[in-house]
Amino acid sequence: MDFNLDETQTDLRELAVDLLGKEVTSTRLEAHEKSGASYDTALWRSLAGAGLLGATLPEEAGGAGFGPVEMAVVLREIGAHVAPVPAEQSLVAAQVITRYGSREQREALAPLAGGEISLAVAPSEPGRDLSAPPVTTARRDGAGWVLDGAKGTTPYAAQAARILLPAATATGVGLFLVDPAEADLRPVPTSTGEPAAAFTLEGASGELVGAEDGTAAGGLRRLTLAGNIAVTSGVLAGALALTTDYIRTRKQFGRALAEFQAVTVQIADVYIAARALDVAVWSGAWRLAEGADEEAEADLAVGALTATDQALRALYTCQHLHGGIGVDVTYPLHRYFAWGKHHAHLLGGVEARLDTIGALV
Repeated sequence: MDFNLDETQTDLRELAVDLLGKEVTSTRLEAHEKSGASYDTALWRSLAGAGLLGATLPEEAGGAGFGPVEMAVVLREIGAHVAPVPAEQSLVAAQVITRYGSREQREALAPLAGGEISLAVAPSEPGRDLSAPPVTTARRDGAGWVLDGAKGTTPYAAQAARILLPAATATGVGLFLVDPAEADLRPVPTSTGEPAAAFTLEGASGELVGAEDGTAAGGLRRLTLAGNIAVTSGVLAGALALTTDYIRTRKQFGRALAEFQAVTVQIADVYIAARALDVAVWSGAWRLAEGADEEAEADLAVGALTATDQALRALYTCQHLHGGIGVDVTYPLHRYFAWGKHHAHLLGGVEARLDTIGALV
């Protein structure tokens, strides 16, 4: 396994770094947070115009047809720049539809490539782990499907054109596209300030994606984990870069903080956590791209545990090394910490991740 990005993936990463570096400035982030807008629509259109949204969309939708590794490349940079756009949810949903959907469903992703719409994913239910079978049900109604049940915290649910979610059928587990207008949405506050909602479905119409054998639902779970840990990897990388620069320039007792052994040991721990998460991200994404879903399960499970445990503790360390300014909500580090906490919450926390690994072994 080669963890180095190939030429195309490197170009994609450099494009994302360049665009996000220019557009996602502290001033712009502050203005967005004060605006009350759901997300930065101008940035969303810029990502579309640069081809970063279409890169991992199917050719039928006008995309480049790239897979999970390229999705992880883009999402890692979204996390590194804490960009306030629904890229994670949209690209995960698009990858799932690309893999398991019909030609018509893949073609329907074209507006996403143009930045005209976003998508959301709702893989989990209240009080249940991502790997638990859904309690939400779907029954046939003529040529269509009717869904009943409840889903947990779903980022950008109200803003999405469609929500992708699993539901139990009479013969197995299927994956369905649902119009959020047919769901009873209840806003849920998040540490990042991003919009999110939990919702219930009562007789909502659904469009089946793939078969009812649970394969597509399993794909949604794995790609959701891949997207989450890719963003978290970027978040930790961004926090590490900010903290490293701070301890190099901040002086105490006439010496830079980086010259104190206790500080270097702590920043080394952050680096190790970041590298461990990176390995899980690239290994899991690569295995998904190669169709080795079972092997990817283990890598993604380890990555999810790292994101909820070591990575989160590393973000606490970054705050500690900044001293008092580390807890100032007007200082950029606050955004990285909030994003890390939010993604750990979406993964269910350390105990849930340990339970998943225990079930796998």
